[in-house]
Amino acid sequence: MKFTLAAAMISSASAYMNEPATSQNMADSINKMDTTWTAHVSPRFTNATNADVASLCGTFLPDHPDFYELPEETHLTGTMKDVPDTFDSTTDFPGCEATIGHVRDQSNCGSCWAFGSSEAFNDRRCIAHGDKVWYAAEDVLACCSGIKCGMSMGCNGGQPASAWSWLVKTGVTTGGDESMKDGSTCNPYPFAACAHHVDPTDDYPACPSDGEYPTPKCTKECIDDKFEKKYDDDKVKALTSYSVKGEDKIMEEISTNGPVTAAFTVYEDFVSYSTGVYQHTTGKQLGGHAIEIVGYGEENGTKYWKIKNSWNPTWGDKGFFKILRGSNECGIENQISAGSV
Repeated sequence: MKFTLAAAMISSASAYMNEPATSQNMADSINKMDTTWTAHVSPRFTNATNADVASLCGTFLPDHPDFYELPEETHLTGTMKDVPDTFDSTTDFPGCEATIGHVRDQSNCGSCWAFGSSEAFNDRRCIAHGDKVWYAAEDVLACCSGIKCGMSMGCNGGQPASAWSWLVKTGVTTGGDESMKDGSTCNPYPFAACAHHVDPTDDYPACPSDGEYPTPKCTKECIDDKFEKKYDDDKVKALTSYSVKGEDKIMEEISTNGPVTAAFTVYEDFVSYSTGVYQHTTGKQLGGHAIEIVGYGEENGTKYWKIKNSWNPTWGDKGFFKILRGSNECGIENQISAGSV
């Protein structure tokens, strides 16, 4: 197992790292607890180990003694009485449904931090300006690194909050999925969506046999040579970056400005999530994972955040999941970053 932020937290000698990430026995055990969510044998991680999942969890958590950071907290000026009880950015921002609802795939790379930040930026640009283009997780992944980006390390992990600060200072190019190498964006994601540990299909061919991908080089030029604009001319900057704290303020931020970036602690049981409102029930910590919160609501009396993951639509509920809202489940409400665009 190569070095990642998650792997650094877990001894390579831990036997449970070689255990299956998802199984029928695990799903049955979770479902017998009769909690607020349902588990299954995840098609995304069939035949994968806990170590495979940990390699995708590349985000510093607040207990890191040196590198963890959040930008300054912000407070909106709106009144809380105007905040709806339920909100879903994938449907409630007209014209941006296809953009916000699109689930990407970080592939065999610990780039969740780059996806969580660039996708929230992407969705907010659509909401604020009507942009119907894709912005590049690749540009963030390759070029937001080292001291200037909270000691982010590409496919070995990074900080989504630092990426937001980088978006303000440097900006980001356009860049869609790996399949979009058609001249429409500057830096499409270099790693294809693929069948990581399961039988390949037409939509998800087999992943390369040599394992996890190396971090792409920051070239500061467009990867797709069919794209007509220059790299520097294609850059778009965020105006500000900030953090948001407190359930009500997070709800206000999402319903006013759009999705936010968040991070949380992944435990073994999370891998087998299927439907319902996730809350940690069993299993050890695998690492920190960055995602995008797109909405919130209530299901069967249980409050939730609706979240878009970057593990492709074969995982969870078509690539999305819900997590318990209002109790800082897995630390998710303490790690919110966003920005004006």
